[in-house]
Amino acid sequence: MATMKVVVTDYIREPLAIEQEILGDIAEVVAVDAKNNQELEQRVQEADALLVFHFVSIEQPLMERLSNLKVVGRCGAGYDNVDTDFARSRDIAVTNVPDYGTEDVADAAIALTLSLARGTHLMAHICQRGTDNWSYELAIPLRRIRGQQFGIIGAGRIGMAVALRAKALGYRVAFFDPYAGDGLDKSLGIHRADSLEELLEQSQVISCHCPLSDETRYLMNDQTIACMPRGSILINTARGGVVDPLAVLKALESGHLMGAGIDVLEQEPPDPEHPLMQAWRDPQHPAHTRLILTPHAAFYSEEGLADMRRKGATNVRQVLLGEPCRNIVNRG
Repeated sequence: MATMKVVVTDYIREPLAIEQEILGDIAEVVAVDAKNNQELEQRVQEADALLVFHFVSIEQPLMERLSNLKVVGRCGAGYDNVDTDFARSRDIAVTNVPDYGTEDVADAAIALTLSLARGTHLMAHICQRGTDNWSYELAIPLRRIRGQQFGIIGAGRIGMAVALRAKALGYRVAFFDPYAGDGLDKSLGIHRADSLEELLEQSQVISCHCPLSDETRYLMNDQTIACMPRGSILINTARGGVVDPLAVLKALESGHLMGAGIDVLEQEPPDPEHPLMQAWRDPQHPAHTRLILTPHAAFYSEEGLADMRRKGATNVRQVLLGEPCRNIVNRG
């Protein structure tokens, strides 16, 4: 008989077939489908484990009230929405799923890039609204992809999957990551930039694939975007806080950015009154046709979602049973 309780905090609703299959013999598994922390506060009492997606944050005040809590399982790669230091001080393990959507996010980053670089998104919107100029002239000027530089910030699993895809398309590929080991560039046949400034100045496309930290928060801002060539493209499928949305808006308005593809925002769902959202919905604003916003869905495929849930639940099971778990991110 199940003696413990596992709460799926957000994003996934009942039925919980995958989680029940993995955890049902040792725990009661419930989903509260919280959209924010306020909805979560009173619905996780007695939880031995939390399975967390990205609508909520698991911080010290909440963990202090959950006396049974043994593990927070982050169903995703990033874990900036969990206070890992406080969890460690309370012997609460925090786990993640570092590889669940590598291919899917990489494919999405390339899809966003091609939609902007080839003018597909722009021309489709104009033609849908109605135009007498049914020709390539709607997207002038477009440049051939081959020979342009595709710059990647963050040389992790996803960043390198993107590198292989961009290289296959004909881009010259470069990356910046001060923490990546030596030789990665040589093994993949790509260029390692010595500085972020070098990468930005020489890349017609910048794609963000770094974790969110104090070091990377608003890494792409007014100053860094200004370093990019005029008419370049910015892609973010990493974490919302890596890119300043107001800086993107200004760069689209000025034409410094030809386009931007953003899958992640600091607040999700976003405030409809945010200037970026208002501009995106305004047919008269450049962002309407040159900005692609998607709802934190780059990770998604049926296979990827199942991997995320299965691996997240397996991590929690291993911790609850005292078994080895290689995906604990806050070991002492």
